Amino acid sequence: MSDAQGEQGAHGEPNILALENQVCFALAIAARNVIGLYRPLLEPLGLTHPQYLVMLALWQQNPRSVKNLAGALSLEPATLSPLLKRLEAAGYVARERSSVDERMLDLTLTPRGAALREVALTIPPRVASALNMSVPDLEHLRGVLHGVIAATSAR
Repeated sequence: MSDAQGEQGAHGEPNILALENQVCFALAIAARNVIGLYRPLLEPLGLTHPQYLVMLALWQQNPRSVKNLAGALSLEPATLSPLLKRLEAAGYVARERSSVDERMLDLTLTPRGAALREVALTIPPRVASALNMSVPDLEHLRGVLHGVIAATSAR
């Protein structure tokens, strides 16, 4: 492979088109790999990673409207619907029409869903350990990623 095709261009400058120099590529691989770390931790709970994110949001604020939850997760309500149906079938959440506005659905954790939180408390430290990163490094990474999210969400 010539230098022009690798990490550096013909004159020693970075090759901006090299795959390994692409932020999008690094983010995609990192996201896939990190989500992969969660899979064996969530399987015993009967949760997928997207369902885990829903549960995290509900543990943070319960009850919650579907619209509010969709906003918190940066998802469309229609995307959430199948996730919520599966969580309801598992006995973790209950969906009911809002008493304020019957067009809206409210989500509430069931006792079983609330109890799952105690088990889930073991997951973040196990993921951090698997990443072999210090807490300050993880906090810095999360801050940088929130900056990326803010910059790309404004568009």
